[in-house]
Formats: sequence, structure tokens, C-alpha cells
Amino acid sequence: MFTFKALNPGIYVYHCATPSVAHHIAQGMYGLILVEPAGGLAPVDHEYYVMQGDMYTSQPFGTKGHLDFNTAEMMAEQATYIVFNGAVGSLTTKHPLTAKAGETIRIFFGDGGPNYTSSFHVIGEIFDKLYDQGAITSPALTSVQTTTVAPGGATMVEFTVQVPGRYLLVDHALSRIEEGALGYLVVEGDANPGVFNSLSTPAASSGH
Repeated sequence: MFTFKALNPGIYVYHCATPSVAHHIAQGMYGLILVEPAGGLAPVDHEYYVMQGDMYTSQPFGTKGHLDFNTAEMMAEQATYIVFNGAVGSLTTKHPLTAKAGETIRIFFGDGGPNYTSSFHVIGEIFDKLYDQGAITSPALTSVQTTTVAPGGATMVEFTVQVPGRYLLVDHALSRIEEGALGYLVVEGDANPGVFNSLSTPAASSGH
């Protein structure tokens, strides 16, 4: 992730332009650039950078060791893996996002592609502010549940976590979880029954 202050504030995806461009992107040749507006962005408690990408291998999902790139599968847009930040588990078992209840979160989300559009969503949360297409100098959309991010596109979302728990970052084409598109936001803190209260199931009666 690169950050600049320049004439065109926004969030941009970069990649190479060397043939085969799609092949290089599918191998991870992409990233995000944040160009901040004059004066910077408003402060939040946590900023995170997440990118989705699709990958194509000749070996089945989950195969260990060396994996061969499969051009035919890429051309057919039949991904073996759809991942956040380059690998299965990168934002779950390896580096989950963390916060405390009551804190504000900003996520810069980009879609490297090369092929799949993302329906980015955080299960259990609503985006208080959404800067569609990464247009951070335009008025924000408010109270948005899911946002569409095209390959080569980006967005910025902001929200406050009010309740402790493990929130799931997903592409809401939810079968893609099985191909690796899953992240965790682990929130610690005191319970907040005014917002959410888990009701226990009464024990079954042994009487008649």
C-alpha cells in the first residue's frame, strides 16, 4: 500500500501492463495506492488494507507445495482460489484484523482481479460511511450493507464496532468462502446488551 498527497485524491489499484497482464495479476502483481486529500483523512482508531484476488492452478484447492498456473482456467474464469491479501488464511489464522468495542474502523478495499467482481460485506456490521469507487472527496453513502467492487476498482468504508465478537469479512457471493475469500475482524470488550443480547435456550423440562 502506497500513500501520496497529490492532485487526484482517491484509492487506486495498480498493476503491470506486461503481457499477459491477466496472468501477472492472477499471480499477485497488484496493490493499492491511497492519494490523500489536502489535510489528510479524518482520524479513526484503526485503518486496514484488504485486497481480493482470484488465482488459477492445475492442482485442486488446498494442494500443498508447488502449484502450476492454469491458463485455460483463467481464460474460462474458473478460479481455484479467491483470496484476501494474497493467501488463504491471511486474515483469519495468520493476521486477523483486531479492534475494541466502541472503536472506529476504516477499511481500504480493492479488487485486483483479474476476473471476479467482489460484493464486499462484513457480516454483523453496517458501513456507516461508504466512499463508492474510492471517491474519497465525494459525499459518502451512509448505512450500506454490501458494496460492489469491480476488478481494478476500490472503495473505502468506515464503521464503529459496538459489540465484541468475531466479524466475518466476505465476498457476499458466499460460496467463495470455500475458495478462500474469508477474513476475521476480532473485537474485544464488554458485552453491550443494549445493541445485541444472546438469549440462552431454556433447558428442556423433564416433567410431563
